[in-house]
Amino acid sequence: MLQKAKNYAFLLLKFRLRSEREIRQRLEKKKFNPEIIEEALVFLKEKKFIDDNYFAKAWIESRIKKPLGIRRLKTELRIKGIDKAIIDTKINETKKSYFEEDVVREIAADRLNKLKDIDPQKAKRRVYAYLLRRGFSPEVVIDVISQLKM
Repeated sequence: MLQKAKNYAFLLLKFRLRSEREIRQRLEKKKFNPEIIEEALVFLKEKKFIDDNYFAKAWIESRIKKPLGIRRLKTELRIKGIDKAIIDTKINETKKSYFEEDVVREIAADRLNKLKDIDPQKAKRRVYAYLLRRGFSPEVVIDVISQLKM
């Protein structure tokens, strides 16, 4: 039964990296015995097949290309079951090279340009809502949008 659990975990990991919590939930969903799940997770961690530190770093790097805001990344990692200390560490490392304000400015200018045929206030509201959904901080979004000319 342990081998079946490991094989299923490897199958999941073949498609993409996963956090420990994701693997645990998927094994539970397949109705594996809790002891078997624990043994499989210990094995996967010992052999470095799952590592929440590495997962968080890789997740941030892939999602930031979308681009997404820091708040959204934190939320996604929390949902994936990553420890708050790991999230904070990886986010702080990312902030050194990722300047949210520049990204917001670029996206906002592009979106406003696409919406130039509608009322400027309505366009700004739409862009503001869009940027918030992408997880950018409200302070940065308000600041950038107020600076942009229409």
